[in-house]
Amino acid sequence: MKKEWSLKGSALTAISLVFCLSSSALAQSSAGQPAAAGDAAQLAKKLSNPISDLVSVPFQFNWEQNVGPDRQTRFILNVQPVMPFALTPKLNLIARVIVPFVSQPPLSVGGAAASGVSDILTSFFLSPNTGSTLTWGAGPAVSLPSTTEPTLGTEKWSAGPTIVVLKQAGPWTAGALWNQLWSFSGNTSRTDVNQMFVQPFLAYTTKSAFTITVQSESVANFKADTDRWTVPINLLCSKVATFGPFPASYQVGVGGYAVHPAGGPSWKIRGAIVLLLPRSRG
Repeated sequence: MKKEWSLKGSALTAISLVFCLSSSALAQSSAGQPAAAGDAAQLAKKLSNPISDLVSVPFQFNWEQNVGPDRQTRFILNVQPVMPFALTPKLNLIARVIVPFVSQPPLSVGGAAASGVSDILTSFFLSPNTGSTLTWGAGPAVSLPSTTEPTLGTEKWSAGPTIVVLKQAGPWTAGALWNQLWSFSGNTSRTDVNQMFVQPFLAYTTKSAFTITVQSESVANFKADTDRWTVPINLLCSKVATFGPFPASYQVGVGGYAVHPAGGPSWKIRGAIVLLLPRSRG
């Protein structure tokens, strides 16, 4: 019972953090109709940019298949608010938070299933507003330990650099996001963190606000002696429509793992809804 309440407390804390940070960004947003900042196709193209001037709250649902010795399903809900702030007319600060809610089967023979909030990743990008088709941003990324369940989190505070670079030309968007994390504090009985994340992406957006994306979310665990890499290849389709008074993007997709650790997933299904609120320019 104590553990159950601990997990509930962690979830409530994570959700509170998301909405408190989002409310600050929303204060810079337009009080009028969100769609006034651009049509659906423009919003769809901005969504392909991880550091665009959109206040957005994605809810990403992942069903990873063939996990653990019994080849079961792991469910991950990522709540991923993106909050842009204008520091000067020429410089933006973009904050990105990823809060993973995980429910997974046993990862080893005789192991136990687990559920709760995994480590929370917060990234900050300083991005110059040049008006060019080439966009970039760089800054720190910090991973916060949010669980003592060993199969869900690292129990380590970790930090490192993160960079994103992309180019948008016509209907095309191509780029990559990268970060590298090293642990600096936490449970000394747990393995230190030395982990890299690379997300290359290529997207095509039609005039009807339909986007097809091919991307990867590759992770390298440099502390592992074997099975260091996890390399999914994802095909995603999304469409900008509405969610009540707000514009929203609806996404479905599927992914296969070109490389994965023993007991890791071999393929997955993804669904997502992204609530959008374009930032005012006035």
